[in-house]
Amino acid sequence: MAVPYERERLEARPASVLDGLLPVLRSCARWGRRPLQPGLRLWRRNIQLRVVATTLLMSLGVVLLLGVVVIGQVKNGLLDAKRQAAQSQAMGGFGVAKEKAGNTSSGTSGTATSGRSQTDAGAWLTALVEALASGGQGAYSVVALSSDAQTQTFARDSGDSTDSTGTRGPRASGSVLPEESVPAQLRAALDTSTKVQEQYTTMVRDNSGENQAALAVGQRLMDPNGHPYQLYYLFPFDQEEKTLNLVKGTLATAGIFVVVLLGAIAWVVVRQVVTPVRMAAGIAERLAAGRLQERMKVSGEDDIARLGESFNKMAQNLQVKIQQMEDLSRMQRRFVSDVSHELRTPLTTVRMAADVIHDAREDFDAATSRSAELLQTQLDRFESLLSDLLEISRFDAGAADLAAEPIDLRDVVRRVVEAAEPLTERKGSRVVVRGDEQPVIAEADARRVERVLRNLVVNAVEHGDGKDVVVRLASAGGAVAIAVRDYGVGLKPGEATRVFNRFWRADPARARTTGGTGLGLSIAVEDARLHGGWLQAWGEPGGGSQFRLTLPRTAGESLRGSPIALEPEDSRRNSVLRAPVPPADAPAAPVARVAVHDTMPALPGPRIAPAIPTIPSMPAAPAADPAALPGSGARVVGHGAGSRNISAETVADEAREDGH
Repeated sequence: MAVPYERERLEARPASVLDGLLPVLRSCARWGRRPLQPGLRLWRRNIQLRVVATTLLMSLGVVLLLGVVVIGQVKNGLLDAKRQAAQSQAMGGFGVAKEKAGNTSSGTSGTATSGRSQTDAGAWLTALVEALASGGQGAYSVVALSSDAQTQTFARDSGDSTDSTGTRGPRASGSVLPEESVPAQLRAALDTSTKVQEQYTTMVRDNSGENQAALAVGQRLMDPNGHPYQLYYLFPFDQEEKTLNLVKGTLATAGIFVVVLLGAIAWVVVRQVVTPVRMAAGIAERLAAGRLQERMKVSGEDDIARLGESFNKMAQNLQVKIQQMEDLSRMQRRFVSDVSHELRTPLTTVRMAADVIHDAREDFDAATSRSAELLQTQLDRFESLLSDLLEISRFDAGAADLAAEPIDLRDVVRRVVEAAEPLTERKGSRVVVRGDEQPVIAEADARRVERVLRNLVVNAVEHGDGKDVVVRLASAGGAVAIAVRDYGVGLKPGEATRVFNRFWRADPARARTTGGTGLGLSIAVEDARLHGGWLQAWGEPGGGSQFRLTLPRTAGESLRGSPIALEPEDSRRNSVLRAPVPPADAPAAPVARVAVHDTMPALPGPRIAPAIPTIPSMPAAPAADPAALPGSGARVVGHGAGSRNISAETVADEAREDGH
């Protein structure tokens, strides 16, 4: 068994080294991208810069392509012209050389003795080269070289190749080095052919360290003695190189000027388009900030002008509609406030009469007594509804004030739990408090926080189907949170955001015969928002729900995250993710039924019914998307973090995961 263990340990070692290097590589990548962030941000945000830069790059590419094509055409044209001129000049020189060799041979034919010519071949070649080069005036050079066939023939006839080589050595006009300037391939080609041959070469001079590109044109000819030799014309490309450099410079200057001109044109054109767009964006931001009187300046009759006119019409219509909505909302709020205030006086009178009737209900018959009880119950509900309407009207009018002071949220939770004991006894459930081992201090309005928690706990008990309700407290990272978890019918997908709407019901067809006024969660939202906090909901059908109240520990601070995850750890999705995967060949196991209340500490009080539904071994139903409430300025996506001690870094990580 030791061998597999060693193999696994050795195989795991590179992975551990790689895991250790990954954070370092990420840090280096972030450090390397940091200086580039301002430029990248400017590139993403400035469309004018992108258009101008793209225009410059494309213009530069087009200019370079055109420059390469033009330079290639000019170069080919110069080479063709040079070749034609060189061939014409060389053919004329070769004709002159043949004519001189023929004349010299005729003049000395009568004086030949014993088969040997009396003409000095070396002197004749020197004179020939000087004569041919005299008409060049530096435009070309003439080179005469002995042929290998000449050397072999003379050696066979006279038996002395040294003298022949000395008399017919290489000769060249000017300071050209003949053997270094004429390529060996061209010399070999002339030894086997009498046709005119040409080849590009490098002309080397003895008094200059710079070599010159040249065209070598040569032909094998006969001297007056009938021996072959090689005559070459070397045409340097000095003038062509100057012309080509002039063309390159002209094209480069013109290209740079064209690119800059195109960039300037693109800048001006794009500015004419982008400036109104930027103006419209700025005005739109000011309109969004509430300055509805802002308008665009319109000039001309082009597309931009029509866009500005359409934008101004849209702003005008928005201003009118918003003003109408504000007037209507103001009238509605005033109507609700006035009606609520006006109803308090008759309600007080009816309440007094109802109390008298209710106290004397035992003297009435059964039907009248029942009517007195119903009247008392509905009056209680009507009074509660009236109080809630007055509270809502204060929130709408912006008259709600916050009396924040340092409080221990454990005391608030304890008061809420004690007040809910009669309801929990009737429902056969209990309220379990977790996370109250240490003080949870926050600057808050105790009355408003207690109202929020009372509403959440009462709703959880009423909709919990007789199962336990768990209240969890936590504090970390400048925030405190209280979560109320029930295991009742839960919430369907999409109801987590609508549950806070005024008078909202999950089943509109069902009459509101139980529960409160339908304004409790709406008031709770306003209370949380007044503290600068969040009130969010999560739920899944048949799996219960959880409401989380998050408040800043210090009044006036901004929240970055919550110490408690919005989706509880015992949700179906998290349970499925944590469940171990059995082997493929393992026998099917019976469905396990786990009750969370088995792990809860025993609490004094009446007998508690089984608290939490069993967890079936089937795919979890899609849970409702947890979301922040309208106007909270954040969206929260829950994750399966349970109740635990959380550090500030963990809170920040959870805030990033939640989307805050």
